Amino acid sequence: LSMPLRSADDPEVMFQVPGPTVSFSRLHYSVMESNGLCHKTGPEKHILRDVSGIMRPGMNAIMGPTGSGKTSLLDVIAGRKDPAGLKFGQVLIDGKMVDSDLRLISAYVVQDDILMGTLSVRENLLFSVNLRLDPRHYSAADKQQRVDSIIDDLGLQDCAHTKVSRTHLQRSGLVSLLSRSGKTIVFSIHQPRYSIFSRFDHLTLMHRGELVYAGAAGKALSYFTDLGYHCEPFNNPSDFFLDVTNGEAQSTLDITSFNYVSYRQSTQYQRVVEELDHLTHGLEGGVGGQGQKADYVTSFWYQMRIVGGRMVVNSLRNPQTSYAQLALNIFFALLVGLIYYQIPLTLPEALQNRMGAFFFLIINMVFGNLSAVELFINERALFIHENSSGYYRTSVYFLSKIFTDLIPNRIVPILIFSAIAYYMMGLKPAFTAFLLFTLTMSLVSLAGVSLAFLVSASVSSFAMANVLIALPFVFMMVFGGFLVNLNSMLSWLSWLKWISIFRYGLEAVTINEFKGQIFYSNTTILPGEVYLETQGIDYSTWGFWQNHVALAGIITVCMVLAYIQLRRINRWK
Repeated sequence: LSMPLRSADDPEVMFQVPGPTVSFSRLHYSVMESNGLCHKTGPEKHILRDVSGIMRPGMNAIMGPTGSGKTSLLDVIAGRKDPAGLKFGQVLIDGKMVDSDLRLISAYVVQDDILMGTLSVRENLLFSVNLRLDPRHYSAADKQQRVDSIIDDLGLQDCAHTKVSRTHLQRSGLVSLLSRSGKTIVFSIHQPRYSIFSRFDHLTLMHRGELVYAGAAGKALSYFTDLGYHCEPFNNPSDFFLDVTNGEAQSTLDITSFNYVSYRQSTQYQRVVEELDHLTHGLEGGVGGQGQKADYVTSFWYQMRIVGGRMVVNSLRNPQTSYAQLALNIFFALLVGLIYYQIPLTLPEALQNRMGAFFFLIINMVFGNLSAVELFINERALFIHENSSGYYRTSVYFLSKIFTDLIPNRIVPILIFSAIAYYMMGLKPAFTAFLLFTLTMSLVSLAGVSLAFLVSASVSSFAMANVLIALPFVFMMVFGGFLVNLNSMLSWLSWLKWISIFRYGLEAVTINEFKGQIFYSNTTILPGEVYLETQGIDYSTWGFWQNHVALAGIITVCMVLAYIQLRRINRWK
């Protein structure tokens, strides 16, 4: 594996292959300004204006004040900006056009650490190595050796088995180490102290989206001195450069205000242009080929094993949700069992208590899984970072999250809930009836969970997720057939019953319990089928199973839409 291009130090992977030369020519990047409602309005805002440069192996710093475009330039080079905004320009690696495969041969490190906090330093490094190194070419021993080398270089031997959330990774030393070994390090920085600035090999200075200097960091002071700007003794060069670009320093020459024209008239800019013309000779003009689909180093099933394994470990080390879900289901099972303990077959309590218990059960199955809305929100930043870096496919992350959440947090608690509540209430004693009851409860729960997954994949905040998930649940409950007679609804509202999880769950458990039962009072015998007919419920074999088919359909549709929403998450910066 070779990752020669670096946006900053990356403690995940070390390499021995020399870094490449990164060049960018006439980059024009702009965005449409939007109002609070996300409607695009007004003219385009130009972020980068005709930016060109060459960065070779070593430490390549991009400096400038806030809003100067330094981070945007870095993101465009790394392919992290929306390609639609790149109106013109090209990015080349060793004279070859860059495409989306760049993410597979480079590492991008954001300012804030985005790592799995429940994993140790070694485990996080090994996770990255497993997904970035082709298992066909690197053995498990090779990967372990690579991780050991990184830990040694970072001086993290004493905390290698400590959780990342308790560890602060040292960066500046690794950046210098990588650059001295011939790697190409490209990073943006605002105002470094002199001890850091002195390590820079190449400096790109930006102001309002344009280059004002690009060249050797050690020659930057003399360049500005030739323009009549004087840096006082003991003044930090980085502070001096920002004073110049912000107009806070005065030139002794006839320059009213500093601008990019001076740099464009310099001989070093002309040399850069000539070299870029040579590098881009024979290449088509226009926009570089970013935004194309990239392949992955590892296969789908290998990624499933690695990503799924990490999620299992994370669940085991952070079991609060699983424990809470299990405790909640046991509590409600005992509560329902005590309230409706051994429901008799005598009228009228036989009917009233059973229907009340069933409605209570369905409510618990649906609303008891609201915790599922956090599934894709908690790790949203981690997913975007790793997926954009080419670690794994979106489908791998989706399936891994689904399976590691459903089994411990949904399936197991439902089985325990059903076993406790069913026999405490004294429902139909046939074991097949219990199995059908458990199946119905499971499908109702999974239908509610799948809708929560869809909401979780669609929004990025818990506040919005809670609003969006509560609204359909309330409508489904109202049109579930218990609070309102479905046959007496207004015609323009009646269609809502077809999307109600409550309706399908309530009808299924009612048919399962009432069909074949005999209810009685002192003078009356009431077969369960008669009650079902009075409620307009089809208790035929298909009438029963159609509810399960409908619930399975809701689950499938919501899961597919959740996956689509996950793929639609904006990964561009």
